[in-house]
Amino acid sequence: MAAPRADALAIVTAGLTKRFGRTDAVRDLDLHVPSGSVYGFLGPNGSGKTTTIRMLLGLVFPTAGRATLLDGTRALERTGALVEGPAFHPYLSGTANLVRLDAADRTADPRTTRQRVGAALDRVGLTPAAGKRYRAYSLGMRQRLGIAAALLRPRDLLVLDEPTNGLDPQGTREIRTLIGELAADGVTVFLSTHLLGEVQQVCTDVGVMSAGRLVWQGALADLVARQTPRVRVRTAQPHDAARVLGRLASDVQVVDGDVVGALPDDVEPEAVVAALVADGVGVRGFAVERAALEDVFVDLTGEGFDVSG
Repeated sequence: MAAPRADALAIVTAGLTKRFGRTDAVRDLDLHVPSGSVYGFLGPNGSGKTTTIRMLLGLVFPTAGRATLLDGTRALERTGALVEGPAFHPYLSGTANLVRLDAADRTADPRTTRQRVGAALDRVGLTPAAGKRYRAYSLGMRQRLGIAAALLRPRDLLVLDEPTNGLDPQGTREIRTLIGELAADGVTVFLSTHLLGEVQQVCTDVGVMSAGRLVWQGALADLVARQTPRVRVRTAQPHDAARVLGRLASDVQVVDGDVVGALPDDVEPEAVVAALVADGVGVRGFAVERAALEDVFVDLTGEGFDVSG
């Protein structure tokens, strides 16, 4: 497959490596994050996701390799980030916290601080709670305020590290909705997570990490489609059905009375039904199943993922 054009990528890395002592936390990482995508950066805890994000943002230096954000043109100025949860003054309001952060930006015009803060709060739906003290915010509101802080200036890229970590279902839905709205406005969102529920609902592209290495990346639809479909036959003649299916499919098994098998690309499901009927096997039920996303990740990493969220 041809490599994507550099101008179509919001993030690109080449051989990015971070070594701590004799341990490679991240090794030979080649990321290609399409501009305008919601890129799910996935992997079990400890797989190197946060270390990668810290290298992308210049918070730690790589041992080897390089990373380029937004073609390198005013990259950090055009990038917002939320890494390992927001930190704010609990006794200050949402507005006051953002005003303090804005004042720390030497490139920001102090005459327009209030407009920037108001726009950022409105963007994340926190205007009604703008005057409330941070310590009274719910977890979902705190995460949204963290994203508002990242959006005080116009951003082309937003890097979020586990933005729904610890949130209840309502807070998780709020963050998902916000990510969808940002993506609709053309912001590239790089989303580090271990929750497959997030991936399925908001991501267009994914990269899968395992033990510090990138084991797969591409469109989410391509990741799901790479799994061989399986057929399931419900019949009163399982052994006869298994014999017929064995001529057309592989890995044929009888599971809980049903006959299942992996269907090759060159065999249509209709051909399986026709062969069963032609051989005198009664078919009570027939289904084509694809592996669940959880199974796909287990195959790639050898580890389970949290499917909640």
